[in-house]
Amino acid sequence: MSGEVSEPIKKCSLILKNAKSDTEKFAALFMVTKLIKGKDCNQAGKRLLFESIGFDFLRKLLTSKDVPDDCPASVYQSVALSILSCFCDDEQLATHQDMLDSIPVFMGIVSTCDDDEYDDNLIIINEAYHCLQSISLYESGRLALRQHDVITKMAQIYTQRSFQIDEALTLIVTLVARFGANSWDNDPKLFHALLQRVSLDFETDHAERKFELAEMISSLLFHCRRDLVARTVQGEIWPECLYKGISDILKSKIGKAQRDPALKLAANAVDVLGIEWTLHDVENPKKFFLLLLQLAAIEVRMQMDNKSFNQCVQQADLITACFIILELSINFMSTDQLDLDQKDKQQVYTGLKGAFSAVLGVLVKLANDTKKDRLQKTEKAFAYAMVRVLTAWLAQETSAMKNQVSKVLPFLFKLANESFYESRDYRIAHKADNVDDHEQQPPADILRVMLPAICHLVVEEEARQIFLKEKEEQVLYDCLLFHWSIAHYKKPPVPRAERLKRMNEPDPEMTPQQLDDMKDSRTAIVSLCNILMNITVLEAKLVEESTLFAQLLRFIFENLPELKDIPDNLVMHGHLAVLGLLLLKQQASKIKKNDFSICRYIQTTIRFLWDAYNIDESNDPQALVVSMQYKEHWFEIMELWFLGMQTMSGIIKLIPWISEFAIESGWAEGIVETLRKVKIGTLPPNVKLAYEDFLSQLVDANPAVAPVLKKADALKVADLLHREHGFSRELANETTTNYLTAFRRCPDNPDVALAQWRSQLWQD
Repeated sequence: MSGEVSEPIKKCSLILKNAKSDTEKFAALFMVTKLIKGKDCNQAGKRLLFESIGFDFLRKLLTSKDVPDDCPASVYQSVALSILSCFCDDEQLATHQDMLDSIPVFMGIVSTCDDDEYDDNLIIINEAYHCLQSISLYESGRLALRQHDVITKMAQIYTQRSFQIDEALTLIVTLVARFGANSWDNDPKLFHALLQRVSLDFETDHAERKFELAEMISSLLFHCRRDLVARTVQGEIWPECLYKGISDILKSKIGKAQRDPALKLAANAVDVLGIEWTLHDVENPKKFFLLLLQLAAIEVRMQMDNKSFNQCVQQADLITACFIILELSINFMSTDQLDLDQKDKQQVYTGLKGAFSAVLGVLVKLANDTKKDRLQKTEKAFAYAMVRVLTAWLAQETSAMKNQVSKVLPFLFKLANESFYESRDYRIAHKADNVDDHEQQPPADILRVMLPAICHLVVEEEARQIFLKEKEEQVLYDCLLFHWSIAHYKKPPVPRAERLKRMNEPDPEMTPQQLDDMKDSRTAIVSLCNILMNITVLEAKLVEESTLFAQLLRFIFENLPELKDIPDNLVMHGHLAVLGLLLLKQQASKIKKNDFSICRYIQTTIRFLWDAYNIDESNDPQALVVSMQYKEHWFEIMELWFLGMQTMSGIIKLIPWISEFAIESGWAEGIVETLRKVKIGTLPPNVKLAYEDFLSQLVDANPAVAPVLKKADALKVADLLHREHGFSRELANETTTNYLTAFRRCPDNPDVALAQWRSQLWQD
């Protein structure tokens, strides 16, 4: 039986216990080395021998330098390690405190592997590595190895030595897989040195070891300090070595055993280094990019086409790696930085459509499966990965595969919502930790990635009705509140007892991670505003009666005025301000004049609209230009500004008392003062129409406006027609009167753009 100890083991144990000197015990060890490797030495027998020998004696052999003159210096260590390497196969012995305390001894042996004393007995090095690797198989062992800084020492061995470095690399990968990015400190030099050596080996080795190295480098990149590595990789050679090594593999005739590790490594490389890493070839930069993209698309189709969800999960690592390549490639192509001809575009589209048809097919099957609500952790992670990559595609190809998307959309929302609440709750719970922990990754937030796709989806009638049926607006409201808490950062309150002492202290600097989180949350809020604007415009009746949208408007009233006036917040500020205007227009009947929060909001919004154009920053003192503060972001907020001006004009008509703010703030007068200075004929037509409409509505809504504009020496529209276009005074007056009458009678035309509609009215 496995628990019984054989007679030879018992006899040997008795001899060891009865040994009267170290010499007698040492002699008995030679019998132990034979017995312990025999088939009759089970776990119980090993433990009995371990206790009989005593670890103190083995440690003495490991560390003693006092050997007979005719005895090799390493013979004691050899015997001790031979025994210990066999004991390490047993978990209880491998994690024994005495064994863990001997880690520095094992490290000392492997770190001196190039010394002359080991030239004739290299088996000692092997057995020391075997002990370390056996210890690393168990949690308490891995913790002990980390405590002794084994990763750093093994990395130094790999980068500096030439003997048995594969064992050192294997040990590094084992520990890094357990401790993640926390395996590395804040100085990236050692990581870059290690990657340089192993990547060079990967590039130049053309044997089977090349693919083993590919898997190891994948693990190192997956568990690295990504932000730190990405910031400090400039000038390092290893990215180019990786590029050449992977390129050699993928351009060769290879099978699955070679292709899979190469694709996984490529995915981790682009995830850390960015998709631009694929453009290393100066002569034909897009060649490798297109090759990698097509291979990833083909692999996804091969692994997922007509397959069940369970079948796909079996290949989740490979498929997810291909998803990373596809998502980053799609995002990169959307920036138009790559010069693709029509043939390239057609090939890419065909490949991607095939891949995403397969992804959709699996998602449809999963959505109809009864197990969809009982997914295990790994299954859910794979489902999230499918949703993430699919929505990256839908954000760019908004009309692709509408029927299939509609079928699975409720399930996509369900998964995305679950992931958001998991991620939100985790981040809130760990917000006060104040620890830069890279070991514990927060749960994935798929909803965050899905927002750009949702923005396009809600424009479609069918998708929008699904969105509303699933009550997705409530989730987006929760999402907005969460991201606002990050983007609108407030330093933690100081305890009352410490306020006096810390009164003059500067604010603590935010970490790079905090700054990245704030940037990401600003972008998320912009996407959320765009979705909610679309809903507000397309579902006016619902918004008018909705309690949720009333809460949203109240949130904007109360919080937007508190937003810091800094350039980073400008785009987010504009989106929230204009969303507020659209909601205010829909819910005008519920607004009370004595509501102070609306006053501050309107003042803040006026400031956003007012500051967009001026003549002070123009080289020509008679030219109206976009202000410097807005110029950098004008592409993102130009349409928003015109929508804001148009909506503000409509609100003044519905809520006339708001016009008082335009007067009191000096905005109306400021517009006229500015326009009076602008050279005739140079004002952009759309800007002219926006100001014209606003001033027209202002005069209509508030009798006090006319004297203000007159005082500012305002030019009437009729005067502009007379002076600019040569109309007679009588005809000019008649034309403007007819225009205003027609416009007020029918202010909206859903079939044409606002500027085109107004131009048509003028012509009539």
